[in-house]
Amino acid sequence: MALVRSELQKLFTTRLWWIMLIVMLLFTGLNLGFLIGFAGVEGTQGAPGLPGRETLAFQQSAWTAGAGSSIFVMVLGIIMMTSEYRYQTITTTFLATPRRSRVVTAKLVAGLLVGLLFGVAALLLTAAAVIPSVLIAGGEVALLDGGIPRIMLGVVATSALYTLFGIGLGALVRNQIAAVVGAIVWVFVVESLLAAVPALQTVGKFTPSGAARSLIAVQIDSGFGQADLLPSWAGASVLVAYALIFALIASLTTVRRDIT
Repeated sequence: MALVRSELQKLFTTRLWWIMLIVMLLFTGLNLGFLIGFAGVEGTQGAPGLPGRETLAFQQSAWTAGAGSSIFVMVLGIIMMTSEYRYQTITTTFLATPRRSRVVTAKLVAGLLVGLLFGVAALLLTAAAVIPSVLIAGGEVALLDGGIPRIMLGVVATSALYTLFGIGLGALVRNQIAAVVGAIVWVFVVESLLAAVPALQTVGKFTPSGAARSLIAVQIDSGFGQADLLPSWAGASVLVAYALIFALIASLTTVRRDIT
């Protein structure tokens, strides 16, 4: 626990975590603003639009807005690991705790806690936007129906597990800029293509973001067709498997590498 507190103190004594938190909340707020603003608007040429704010379908869709927090906690996880090498504080860390595996474990646990914090913050913002919107529209707020608890859990779990991805990637690459740029390109370019191109969706659903989408998927036809996703249980299994793999990478690469 002392090592975990130390890792959390390293992060929370910097401005990075709250800057990333604010950016994540702004990103989530933009998604919510789009969903609320265009709720009930019919698509062009007879295509179905987003469901009205009074419907359960709208609530299902809106609660997924917090899933955007994953990219921010992944970057945060990368920085938690690579900043030690960038500023050479890793030497002092390992001198204080020679058993490197304990340091890596503490970073992973701290990362999970930070990921949970971001996921919960995204859900609180979503609640603050969705509940008044539904009530103003004359609808009934549903927090326990329509798979909404699964969606909430999926948002928080995805946020927590993506932190492990970041820590593992940071341990593997070590160069902070290269790791951050690589992660952003992977999420916004490679995985977006795998999800958008029908011929590639068979592969895309097994990527981290594809597995994450299966946890928060809602069957709403907004004119773009239904995505090819894994069942919820399979998506959760794939995410956990990725988290374990990246945690193992973080441990092995950190323990065996020369830090000089």
